[in-house]
Amino acid sequence: MLFTPYTLAGLTLKNRIVMSPMCMYASDDSGEIKDWHHVHYATRAVGQVGLIILEATAVTARGRISARDLGIWDDTHIEGLKRVVDSLHGHGAHAGIQLAHAGRKSVLDTPSIAPSPIPFSDSFKTPEEATLTDIQDTIQAFADATERAKRAGFDVIEIHAAHGYLINEFLSPLSNHRQDAYGGDQEGRFRFLRETVEAIQTRWQGPLFVRISAHEYAEGGLTPEDHVYIATKLKELGVHLIDVSSGGNAPIVPTTFPGYQVPFAEEIRTKAHIPVGAVGLITEPQQAEEILQSDRADLIFLGRVLLRDPYWARTAARDLRVELAPPQPYQRGW
Repeated sequence: MLFTPYTLAGLTLKNRIVMSPMCMYASDDSGEIKDWHHVHYATRAVGQVGLIILEATAVTARGRISARDLGIWDDTHIEGLKRVVDSLHGHGAHAGIQLAHAGRKSVLDTPSIAPSPIPFSDSFKTPEEATLTDIQDTIQAFADATERAKRAGFDVIEIHAAHGYLINEFLSPLSNHRQDAYGGDQEGRFRFLRETVEAIQTRWQGPLFVRISAHEYAEGGLTPEDHVYIATKLKELGVHLIDVSSGGNAPIVPTTFPGYQVPFAEEIRTKAHIPVGAVGLITEPQQAEEILQSDRADLIFLGRVLLRDPYWARTAARDLRVELAPPQPYQRGW
């Protein structure tokens, strides 16, 4: 199944292998694409990854994690992003982009915003509580970034609502102590994500993913059951797939092991009846195949293993006894 096509919202991926968005910190204060990005992403397309999702890309300059993040807050970013997309398409891959706002986990010198003035940890600065104007401006920034992503030719948009960044902060009772319409109960904490999805959909009709942190590993934090509710709401809104990760909104390091997040993906898929992507220490071809064959996920998101081996798909095809057509220039080698 790993090498079977998969169709979602009218887009057919050539296989179930997805490159998970991973920050490269290889830009500069401009937020623009650099030579590194062209080499890095195109190599994985040559390596036969079906869908490549670019790293967390900031929808506002203030919303960067670091001063070396990619940006999509200005029209000047479109040209560089389009060159990457065109290259991925030219090598047979589809292209996605993860739209993000760092919230309280920004390490920039400028003040950060968050749902409540609660620092991530003692080593992070205390954020400013987002005003209603801040909230509406940020939602608009996601919509404007979507328009730029469309002009750059991306096939998939993923909203970053995981790992303790701004949208995750609004979802979680650990970081959202607001008493207005964007806080309080589960529905109130979901409102910021809901309005962000709705704003994006005014500009985008293609495949829309949302990355979540299905477990916060902290007392009083969000659990997989909470994310069944969130995923159900997202499905009702028209989101097409949930990218299921975990952690990041509390300074806690979870116990990890191969496939440790797959049960979260399976639970959300089964209970919310929505396609999911599984991620987290999935490194072996047979492991990825078992996840798909057992109906635990629909797509396999690979992270650091693709940093170690951009041609992982070739190894997987050999191990699974699948005939994988090599790129024309590599025929004699593959």
